[in-house]
Amino acid sequence: MKASKIAYKPVGLALGAVSGMAAGALFKQTWKVLGHDDDAPDATDEERSWTEVLLAATLQGAIFAAVKAAVDRAGATATRNLTGIWPG
Repeated sequence: MKASKIAYKPVGLALGAVSGMAAGALFKQTWKVLGHDDDAPDATDEERSWTEVLLAATLQGAIFAAVKAAVDRAGATATRNLTGIWPG
């Protein structure tokens, strides 16, 4: 494994935690804007329909993936700008 990859590990872990929190907050706001309850349904929420549960899960997954990719890419780009080496 390259030294740059090893050195980037702690940065990547920290960015992963930040992206998870950001994605969660963005999903909550998006869910509210779409006119739904404050809380998104869980898969085992008996009062919610299949459609609502699956829509929430799909939206949450898409937002999480997009935010994680954006934060990871920004972190890698910043690392290259600071060190001159791409961490991947």
